[in-house]
Amino acid sequence: MADPKGFLNHGREVAKSRPVDVRLKDWNEVYVPGSLLPIISKQASRCMDCGIPFCHNGCPLGNLIPEWNDYAYREDWAAASERLHATNNFPEFTGRLCPAPCEAACVLGINQPPVTIKNVEVSIIDKAWDTGDVAPQIPERLSGKTVAVIGSGPAGLAAAQQLTRAGHTVAVYERADRIGGLLRYGIPEFKMEKRHINRRIEQMRAEGTRFRTGIEIGRDLKATDLKKRYDAIVIAAGATTARDLPVPGRELKGIYQAMEYLPLANKVQEGDYVTAPITAEGKHVVVIGGGDTGADCVGTAHRQGAASVTQLEIMPRPGDERNAGQPWPTFPMLYKVTSAHEEGGERVYSVSTTHFEGDEDGNVQWLHLTEVEFIDGKLTPKPGTERKIPAQLVTLAMGFTGTDRENGLVDQFGLELDERGNIARDADFQTNVPGVFVAGDAGRGQSLIVWAIAEGRSAARGTDRFLTGTSDLPAPIRPTDRALTV
Repeated sequence: MADPKGFLNHGREVAKSRPVDVRLKDWNEVYVPGSLLPIISKQASRCMDCGIPFCHNGCPLGNLIPEWNDYAYREDWAAASERLHATNNFPEFTGRLCPAPCEAACVLGINQPPVTIKNVEVSIIDKAWDTGDVAPQIPERLSGKTVAVIGSGPAGLAAAQQLTRAGHTVAVYERADRIGGLLRYGIPEFKMEKRHINRRIEQMRAEGTRFRTGIEIGRDLKATDLKKRYDAIVIAAGATTARDLPVPGRELKGIYQAMEYLPLANKVQEGDYVTAPITAEGKHVVVIGGGDTGADCVGTAHRQGAASVTQLEIMPRPGDERNAGQPWPTFPMLYKVTSAHEEGGERVYSVSTTHFEGDEDGNVQWLHLTEVEFIDGKLTPKPGTERKIPAQLVTLAMGFTGTDRENGLVDQFGLELDERGNIARDADFQTNVPGVFVAGDAGRGQSLIVWAIAEGRSAARGTDRFLTGTSDLPAPIRPTDRALTV
């Protein structure tokens, strides 16, 4: 324990954000560059190095949080980076995007604000890149075995990097034009600049991983043909089938799934467009869905110059503090104000969309809604609460229901699905087809980035053992493990 009195002498202090009126003029990350390093040593000292560190339980990767907090306190950045990378392939991703279930499980958080674990993590990895402590780990020898990874999101990249370092020849297939999956085209630039992905890809290339973009398995290349080419396959295609809203007027122009809207804004930042084909500029925007993807749509609409932004959520507003039904160390459902919400807009809870209304040209103009309440455990409309709000651009951010079935990947492989519609797998993350493994949302269902990386690492171990008969790769989770919730 670096400073036995750290948690007594220092309060919680988080990263500083750039002023709203400044950051809305660009797409750079919202935080003030370099603002964490001067305060992070004191923040790391707040870690109590608990006898039983529940932050380990909150994190599916099993991150060695007290250890790298100690190194960060001592400003031994090389050792901190080594401990950080021992369990996490991409801490710069999780340090920016993960909702930090580790902080919810922090023992200090029982009666004080928890340690800023996420900020310490991102400080360590950013410092490691600056000092050259992140280098390619090239395998000493090759196994002669080949592996195809389908999908280049966090699960696919983690599996690919682990298997490459184990000595296998790995090719990653991505249907989009660039590597990164939802990290590339689902996460706005203001939450994570894509340079962080680019330099990891270069590291992986140097290690020997090969990348194949613009190829959708099932359509551009049959799954059966892929299986003939490789000794093993890891499916990390995600859960990309979006939940729809089947109400009258859904066919009107101007209503899009979030993942039809967000990637176009990212493509502007990549230089593919001058202006996004779908833009919020000058429009009254309504975002349906109160989660992180909805917040991403809110922040994007602000930067595109929306006339107004309203975010709708069918569930009641969460509380500001833990309630008795969500005790420590579980991950609580709390009212969260993201950077996008700080920038403006209105959030409306306990409402349900009844129908859309358009103009004579078929463009959406109004969204009709009603308030809802729980009656006998069911959400029920409240009579007399119907109203309409202006809506010239509507994005649906209501989550995902499973992996893509339309491209033929599941059927061509002959994969079995579980009761939730996810690809079924055994304890080694292997599907019913020998040599075909599954990791990430395709097997787990919609989840968090930290779970995706943990799945990729665990599936890599199963794949490695299938190819060689044994494996020294770590497997932080089992397929049946779930988040620490109630």
